[in-house]
Amino acid sequence: MTTRTFLISAVLGLLFPPSVLAQAGSPDPDGPRPIDPFDSVWIEELTWMEVRDALGEGKTTALIVTGGIEQNGPYLATGKHSIILEATAEATARKLGNALVAPIVSFVPEGDLDPPSSHMLYPGTISVRQETFRALLSDIAMSLKIHGFTDIVLIGDSGGNQDGMEAVAQALSGEWEGSGARIHFIPEYYDNPRWVAWLEDRGVVEVDEGLHDDVRHSAIMMLVDPTTVRADQRREAGLFRINGVELDPMDETLALARALVDYQAEVTVEAIRRALGG
Repeated sequence: MTTRTFLISAVLGLLFPPSVLAQAGSPDPDGPRPIDPFDSVWIEELTWMEVRDALGEGKTTALIVTGGIEQNGPYLATGKHSIILEATAEATARKLGNALVAPIVSFVPEGDLDPPSSHMLYPGTISVRQETFRALLSDIAMSLKIHGFTDIVLIGDSGGNQDGMEAVAQALSGEWEGSGARIHFIPEYYDNPRWVAWLEDRGVVEVDEGLHDDVRHSAIMMLVDPTTVRADQRREAGLFRINGVELDPMDETLALARALVDYQAEVTVEAIRRALGG
């Protein structure tokens, strides 16, 4: 057992005495992991032992990533931003090397509820109040801090998420001062002009059709799951394009998406490392 694992186990022991755990039928927090770990950066895909041991091995950075459920034109699934994070958040965590990713936060501000506004004018959108969003982020961050993560990073794939994440990071930074844990908001992840310029450098020039959809979002969603952009239905209807750009051949679009995900992760990792002090 490493020193870090011992300290984490000691904290858990203070929070949850053995007598309490025994009454609840819970396992020993210090118990050895009986099998090899699963290779994932997603906390929800890991067992509690795998998370504990990853922390002990130095994976003490946690990403809190926010997506959304909103209208995205006639072709894209409402979970667009969360689907994209399946690719970009994983790539970012793996490039960092010492990070795990909390479950994607899909319930975010999408417009007023009463009367409805913005995306809430469209069926399928789910919105939460700013205070709800900030309270949720704060509780997630506190949960991660309690279990030993020392650097908690907030990134968001949607514009409406940015102010709330920044406010939570500022508030908790003050509360956590001197605790050994830090929280960081990384706006560089959501740098749409940069991604547009990157695509244009590769000959992808779009003419906005006003559909709340574009090549970047469609391509990365296709990389995760082509059904989320309704690829087959659009081919049949002769509509497998966006903003004047053809999405077939699919292999070429997927190759573009892989390169874009890698570039976005690289930019985000550099920003995270600067925030962490190197």
